Amino acid sequence: MHLIIRRFHPSDRDSVCELFSVGIKEHIGPCFYNAMSSRLYITITTSLCAAGYCLGSWLGAVLLPGLWISVVYYCCYEIYAGYVRNRLRTDMRDIPGCFMSRPGDCFWVAEAEMEGHAQILGTVAVVEREDGGERFGELFRMIIAPTCRRMGLGRRLTQTVVDFCKEGGFSKVVLETSSTQAAAVALYEKMGFKVVLVHKKTEAAFWITLLSQITVIRMEKCIV
Repeated sequence: MHLIIRRFHPSDRDSVCELFSVGIKEHIGPCFYNAMSSRLYITITTSLCAAGYCLGSWLGAVLLPGLWISVVYYCCYEIYAGYVRNRLRTDMRDIPGCFMSRPGDCFWVAEAEMEGHAQILGTVAVVEREDGGERFGELFRMIIAPTCRRMGLGRRLTQTVVDFCKEGGFSKVVLETSSTQAAAVALYEKMGFKVVLVHKKTEAAFWITLLSQITVIRMEKCIV
């Protein structure tokens, strides 16, 4: 498969948004599994099952833990699906305006010829930031299609951002990802990114973030 990485064109928008939506929502399942397989949640689930049985019947033993599991799933779903909804009506609605309007910003797509048609199989973006006189780039929208996983595309897209930031005279590249995205964290670490902060601030309500057991990992790579 011959892949090319090029700058976003307005005609790419529908394909990019579809890839973004699918790529983000695929983390709902792993997020739910990670939460429910934790010792705390296993204890809560079994305790609710026992409490339901003691309070009345086998029906209670099913309903109480079932309700708890449904709430946890809703939280895991809302973390990612809610993020997609918010992004599709904000920055992803105007990619040129939000990611390509300044010299220090850019949005790339990875494209390949498949079955006679050009298909977008990956995306990444960078936005220029400044803090205390320090200029750096923040990496966003790293999405890889399932058919291109483990083929080095993530590394190529990340390196595209790093090279762009070097040429722009930036001091570093920063990014945020979620604890559910273990493969992404491993990739960034192999490319020299270091974890600098772990927090629980997301676009969702605090209780949703808390019950989903998700953490946000901030990483950075110095390129001076």
